[in-house]
Formats: sequence, C-alpha cells, structure tokens
Amino acid sequence: MKISELPKSILERIRTGTVIPAHPLALTAERKLSERHQRALTRYYLAAGAGGIAVGVHSTQFEIRDPDVALYKPVLELASATMDEATGDSGRLPCKIAGVCGPTVQAVAEAEFAVATGYHAVLLSLAAMKDADDDALIAHCRAVAEVIPVIGFYLQPSVGGRVLPLSFWRRFAQIENVIAIKMAPFNRYQTLDVVRAVCEAGRENAVTLYTGNDDNIVLDLITPYRIRTASGSRTVRIKGGLLGHWCVWTRRAVKLLERLHALVADDKPIPQDILTLAMEITDSNAAFFDPAHGFAGCIPGIHEVLRRQGLMPGTWCLNPHEQLSPGQSEEIDRVYASYPHLNDDDFVREHLDEWLAG
Repeated sequence: MKISELPKSILERIRTGTVIPAHPLALTAERKLSERHQRALTRYYLAAGAGGIAVGVHSTQFEIRDPDVALYKPVLELASATMDEATGDSGRLPCKIAGVCGPTVQAVAEAEFAVATGYHAVLLSLAAMKDADDDALIAHCRAVAEVIPVIGFYLQPSVGGRVLPLSFWRRFAQIENVIAIKMAPFNRYQTLDVVRAVCEAGRENAVTLYTGNDDNIVLDLITPYRIRTASGSRTVRIKGGLLGHWCVWTRRAVKLLERLHALVADDKPIPQDILTLAMEITDSNAAFFDPAHGFAGCIPGIHEVLRRQGLMPGTWCLNPHEQLSPGQSEEIDRVYASYPHLNDDDFVREHLDEWLAG
C-alpha cells in the first residue's frame, strides 16, 4: 500500500497534525488481556477526539510479541475492529497505526499483517538493530516501506532505542513511502537532527513531523524551525503528537492541540500562559513517566492514571517487574492536585459506562 492509496481524509489528518495516543494494554490481575477494558480505551480515545490510535507500540508493551504471550495479532485485530465499530457510518475514519519492530523478516511480516487488518501506516522501531550501520538500516526501512506507509521512530535510548545520526535520517526521509517521523529521543540535539535532515532531504512537505518528546510537548508544537540548506532556507513545524502521554487525559490533549494550531495559524506572539502550560504538562509527565527512576515506571504510571479513571482494572504489566516506582503514586497525586485543569476525569466519568459496555 502506497501513500497515494490512503483515504484522502486520513492523509489530510496526518498532514495537518493530530492527536495520536499510544494505546496501552489492559490486563487482568492474572496478566491476561481484558478485552472489555481494551475496547473501552479505544472508544475513549475516539470519543475524546483523537485523530488516530497507535497500537502495538511501546505503551502497548513490546512483550506482546513473545511466543508465550502471543497478543500482538489479537490486540491489533481488536483495536481495528473497535475503531470500525465506534466510527460506524460517521465518515470520520481514525488513522490506524500499527507498531512494527524486530529484524527485517519479522518487521515485514508485521507490516503485512497490519495491511491485512486495516491499518494505514506503521510506526517502525529500529531498537532490535542496535549494531546495524546506516546501509543496513535503510535497506530494512525500504523493505517495510514496500508494504505500507512508514512513520519513522526515534525512540529514546533509555527505554530501548538507539542513537541515530543525521546521515541516517537524511536518507530515511528520502524513502518514497515515508509519511511521517515521530521524534522521541527526549533530547533537543537529536530532535533537531531529524528536523534538519528532513529539510536537507527536501522532504519537509512530504514527511510530517510528530513529537514523541513527552517531556517537551508544547514547545515542540509551537516552535518554527528555520533550517538553512544548500537549496535555500526552509521553515518547518512539528504538526502533531504520537505520544504515550496523550493516552491519558486525552480530551484535554485534543483541546490543547486545537488551541496551539489556532495560535500558529494566527502567527501572533505566543501568550505567556502557554509557556506556563508547557511546564505544567512536563511536570505531569514526570509523574507519569518516572524519569526520577530512569523511566522504570513509565508504563505502570500511565496505567495508574487510567486505573483511577476506571478505564483499566489495574496497573499490571506483562513483565511482573514493571511496577510503580517508590513515591510515584504520590507524585501522581501531586500533579492531580496542582493542575486540575489538565485532567479529563469529568469527561471520562460521564461516558465510562457506555465505553465499558459490550
């Protein structure tokens, strides 16, 4: 499937920039899939106004691919079917993004499954190819791009990613079926490498930039990047977010992106309150993602917020060692109390029963 074959509404939404939550995995106390809560999460994201959902990514837990777990296909199928049911005849198709990883044979097979299951693009993790050089990485990416449109993924090394040089991103951006790049190195220098590479490749209008920098969401979305290239100066912006952070308090995230898009369109000075809001969101992310303990509690932290809202039965992960870090629950208490305007608990409370039904 090529970019040109995507539904027009999907392509326009990706290009404009939208909220794409990274879908978590709802488990029972026995660490089995809770289909009821998994469906409820998908329904929540769509009702909140998300333009797409990413499934089978880091927040969904990479362990779903382990043979003794074998949840990759069931979880992707369930999410795709639930998205179809939730949108019905509304005409507002959500952008379905499947996480793809592993060596080339595995990644291509996952991409083929994504196409067969109705997904529009894949978020391609290169974490499994830690020792590969640029040539091998590009060949790998091209093989997946032959199957389905690809979203590049700069995953921070502290949670399993690898450093990827500007030279790689320049070549990656030139792959014809690359539709976007999610930048999540949690590093200003490395984020700028990607922006610069896309501009130097002359692909700033073809490859849409998305923030995955959960520690810098707002500033990423309001910053105009002016890059001087051999062909002249280029200005590019990060248009949307594909974020683990946005799988909680999603309704507020949608309203935030709408406001930021409006500010950018007006081309006026950014209000001071937006800068304060940026700090508040980053502080909240610190409670959820647990940088104080090297991000050890990042997935349980997301689960805890959703558990409090009733959207998940507990904080259990496939890896029993992944648990809330000491003091993390208290940090979540703190940001709830400090920034009540950031949560969407009222919205969830109003609709929870209908999302959990069926």
